[in-house]
Amino acid sequence: MTHLPHTIRGVDHVAFPTFDPAATVRFYRDVLGFPVVHSICAAGWGPEDHPDFIHFFFDIGNGDRIAFFYYFGLDRIGTGPKGDAYASFSQETPDFFVKSRHLALHVDSEEDLLEYRRRLDNSEWPVYRQLQHETIESIYTHDPNGYMFEITRALRPVTPQEDLDASLTIDALVDVVTGPDPSMAALLTRKAELITERAAAWQEEQHTKELATR
Repeated sequence: MTHLPHTIRGVDHVAFPTFDPAATVRFYRDVLGFPVVHSICAAGWGPEDHPDFIHFFFDIGNGDRIAFFYYFGLDRIGTGPKGDAYASFSQETPDFFVKSRHLALHVDSEEDLLEYRRRLDNSEWPVYRQLQHETIESIYTHDPNGYMFEITRALRPVTPQEDLDASLTIDALVDVVTGPDPSMAALLTRKAELITERAAAWQEEQHTKELATR
C-alpha cells in the first residue's frame, strides 16, 4: 500500500477513432450539447503511408474533453460481430467482457440525469438501461461508434470507511492474483487477514486523531 502524492487535476482528454464523424458530431454536440472546442487538421503527417486525419474535441465539463480521430480514406477496421470502432470481438466473447470498457460521465442531480435520458431517448441512440448500483444511478447507451456510454449521478456521498474498504480490497486483490489460484473466496480471506493485521495500527491512529482534536 502506497500513499504517493500526485498533482494531476483531471482528464485533459480521452481519444477514440471514429469511422462516422458526422454521426459522432450529432451525438455529442447536437444531442448531448457538448460544444466543439478544438480541432486539428493534419495533412501529410507522419510516414508516407499515414492518411490525412482530423482530430476534434468536445468539452465534457470541468475543462475535460473527449476527442476523436477520423482518418480520410481508411476503411472500417474489424469484422467481429461484437465490439466497436476500436476493437471487435467474436460471437463467443461474453457480453459482460465486451461492455466492460466504457466511458462514464457524471452529473449533479436526478433532474440532470433525466434530462440527458430525455435527449437520448428522443435521438437515434436511446437509453437501453437505467439502474441504481452501489452508490450511483446510471443510464447507458452506445454512441455511433459502438462505444458504451454512461451518465451517472451519486445517490449519496462515499464515506471514509468505504474508501478504507476499497484500499483493503485492492491490496488483497493484488496479493491474490499474484498467487496460484485467484478467486473471490481467496480475496475475501486475504482481506480478512489484512483487517486483522492492521487493526491495532488503525486504532492507534484513531486515538491519536482524537487526542489532537481535544
